[in-house]
Amino acid sequence: QVQLVESGGGLVQAGGSLRLSCAASGSIFSINAMRWYRQAPGKQRELVASIARGGLTNYADSVEGRFTISRDNAKNTVYLQMTSLKPEDTAVYYCYAEISAGNRPYWGQGTQVTVSE
Repeated sequence: QVQLVESGGGLVQAGGSLRLSCAASGSIFSINAMRWYRQAPGKQRELVASIARGGLTNYADSVEGRFTISRDNAKNTVYLQMTSLKPEDTAVYYCYAEISAGNRPYWGQGTQVTVSE
């Protein structure tokens, strides 16, 4: 059984910063792609950032230059450093990972990020 557990969400004022963490545990041989998604009320879930096992990263245009995704393969953990936060960044943030054996997709339970004016 594999679990992804997120932490680090909360309430912050516009212009502030937060760091999200997502730790994978259980029967893990290796973790391939790791991603952060978010879903705001009334909107579809969208990809925020992704990082390959080797470290190659990609970002949504809306967060490029403000958010940084990183990972610690030894700890099976992915991070999302968010700076210069805007009210439109308010959403539930979900961690996603492709985990072997089998390169299966797993999701975290979500963590709320709220950015006030």
